[in-house]
Amino acid sequence: MISEIVEYEDLGWVEKGEGGRFVEDGRSALDGDIAVNPRGGLLGCGHPLGATGVSQALEIYDQFRGDVPAERRVPDPETGLIHNLSGSASVHSVMILERERP
Repeated sequence: MISEIVEYEDLGWVEKGEGGRFVEDGRSALDGDIAVNPRGGLLGCGHPLGATGVSQALEIYDQFRGDVPAERRVPDPETGLIHNLSGSASVHSVMILERERP
C-alpha cells in the first residue's frame, strides 16, 4: 500500500524513494529492523471509526506486557509508535509510547 511506504519515508526511517525497498527487504516485518503492524494493521482488523487509535494503543500495551499470541509478538519491545491518518487524509496523529522498566 502506497500510504505505508510514504509514511516510512515521512517518519524518517528511510530516505525519500526508499520506502518500497524497505518493505521489499522485509525491514518492516516482525523480525525486521522495525516491526510494523504485527496484528495486521487496518487490513488485519478492519477500521472501526474512532476506535482505530485506541486499538493501536492497546496493541502496544499488550506487546509491552507480552500478552499477544507468540506468532505476532515483538521480542522485548522498548518503544511503540502509533500513527493514525484521518479519513480525510489531511490530519496525522502520532503518539510514541515507551515501556517503563522496573
